[in-house]
Amino acid sequence: MKILIIGCGRVGANLSHILSMRGHDLTIVDKDPEAFRELGTWFKGKTYVGIGFDKQLLLEAGIERADGLAAVTLSDEANVVVARLAQQFFRVPRVAARVYDPRKAEIYRRLGLQTISPVTIGSLRLAELLSFNQLTPVATLGSGEVEIVQAEINTFLVGHPVRDLVIAGQIKVVSITRRGKTFLPDQSTAFEKGDIVQIATTISAADRLAKMLEQ
Repeated sequence: MKILIIGCGRVGANLSHILSMRGHDLTIVDKDPEAFRELGTWFKGKTYVGIGFDKQLLLEAGIERADGLAAVTLSDEANVVVARLAQQFFRVPRVAARVYDPRKAEIYRRLGLQTISPVTIGSLRLAELLSFNQLTPVATLGSGEVEIVQAEINTFLVGHPVRDLVIAGQIKVVSITRRGKTFLPDQSTAFEKGDIVQIATTISAADRLAKMLEQ
């Protein structure tokens, strides 16, 4: 995939490293030429100096051929402008923007823009570590509304069907790892001692899930 990254700070540089290791074709744009020092010798992509929402610069950087774009500058406003430009004007298939302010992130998400708020995700992660020591976070989906967590089934739930740990629209058992093998259960699958389950839960239902697993 050809991916444009707008902003070459720590996040942009780290993201470029991850994507480069996965074999993607990368182009990075930053207004400060010194920012590219964050890139290691491993970086084989292209770099452009300029403002990320400059249409001519984006054209030169190959946005018309891009499969994805990530806007990760230090400015929420700049990230949103770039992301909306990429999404609505250049029709880039995959677009994401980092937005520090959680309130703005939610507003832009409702407008159809995929946003990542480090403040929200970081706060949720800290809250989980402090509140639910029996749940291990695996992934955060969307803008933090849904979490994938992992836990070991307690004695109380052994022998119960998966449906007993499901709440429609709030909690869903995604997979079970049993004796070293992972599979997708159905509603009638019975839990066994030692089962490790991965569960998708809305943030609002996380407290309830923790209590169900504590019984």
